[in-house]
Amino acid sequence: MIWETLAMIPVAQLTAFVAGGLVLNLAPGQDVFFASACGIQGGPRAGALAGFGVGLGVLVHLALATLGLGAVVAAHPQALLAVKYAGAAYLMWLAWKSWTPGPVDPQARAARRPWAIIRRGALSNILNPKPVLFLLAFLPQFTSPAHGPIWQQILALGLIFAVTGTLVTMGYGILAGHAGQMLGRRLGVVNKVAAVLFAALAIRLVAR
Repeated sequence: MIWETLAMIPVAQLTAFVAGGLVLNLAPGQDVFFASACGIQGGPRAGALAGFGVGLGVLVHLALATLGLGAVVAAHPQALLAVKYAGAAYLMWLAWKSWTPGPVDPQARAARRPWAIIRRGALSNILNPKPVLFLLAFLPQFTSPAHGPIWQQILALGLIFAVTGTLVTMGYGILAGHAGQMLGRRLGVVNKVAAVLFAALAIRLVAR
């Protein structure tokens, strides 16, 4: 069903969508900074896992956009504010945990549970109301009733956008992880840098 819908979309239009999506994904935003902070703090593997978690969060927003719930949320400013402040509070909590980690054993840090990192990435994205609004604004521009049911087109295009975005975010996380490893002997500095990034994300989320 999804593949049949994609086949109906002209190749030129699909190519323009993928290219536009990649440009947007490559522009550093909250997801990229979050994965980078995790990579700096936990290494390339942690950065990749955080990026993967962010991708799972995007799938939640895509489901909301496909079901039309995103439009309902957008119509109620109080709901948007509640989600926004919840996300900012979560990021500030991560900043505090990074700033005051206590003594850290490098081997224990490397063995941090993968699902805990993935969950962090997913929550950081889910608690940001902007992705669902972005999907509602961006995806319909590449749809047409002539290409099949609109909701199927939004779902199909959204899945492509989520996959490319996840890969790009994971790449940023991995690169940041390698940079963090260079500072591995100064774990206190690494944790402070990650804490500042998390706090900056929280302020950015509330300010915009």
